[in-house]
Amino acid sequence: MAAINMNDASITRPSLLLRMRDVNDDAAWSQFVEIYTPLIFGYCRGRGLQEGDAADVAQESMRAVAKAIGKFEYDPQRGKFRNWLLTVVQSKLHDFLAKQQRQPALASETTLRFKLENESTRADESSWEADYYRAIFNWAAERIRNEFQISTWQAFWQTTVEERDGKEVAKSLGLSVGAVYVAKSRVIARLKEEIQSVDAEGITPPDFFV
Repeated sequence: MAAINMNDASITRPSLLLRMRDVNDDAAWSQFVEIYTPLIFGYCRGRGLQEGDAADVAQESMRAVAKAIGKFEYDPQRGKFRNWLLTVVQSKLHDFLAKQQRQPALASETTLRFKLENESTRADESSWEADYYRAIFNWAAERIRNEFQISTWQAFWQTTVEERDGKEVAKSLGLSVGAVYVAKSRVIARLKEEIQSVDAEGITPPDFFV
């Protein structure tokens, strides 16, 4: 994927995080669950848990976030939300493994392999960060896609995500090269805005955005 520099986007308030602190804001929680449950589920599956177990850990992680979010202080200088969320997920993974150890009959081979092979490492954190941005990108892209004409979206997608040559894309879409790059710019600007609405931490995207 071609580079999408998020650092030049204006930093706005972390609106979703602030809204989530209101237990009565159902829309905020629905949005949070929509974005982050697949991320947590995928993280657990990638570390050996079966589907049902991964779903249980994801659910427990969401419950823990719901209980703790009121105490979470948004301060980019002290720590980022994505790192805090990873800590919550890892804690629930450890709880799950501890329960399995107390009930050996429930411990599957994959669970035991997870215990032996998976510990918190820098590589683990790097993988989480890449998956974190991928989840947000996919969510944001799906949210804004219908705001654009098909040709505009395809100009963005093909040049940015598929990394096709601008001239080639212009020819296939029946547009001028200039129109392709104008379309790309419009979509990227809107994409930045949507991503900023849920992650305003002054993000520096990993290789997934490059």
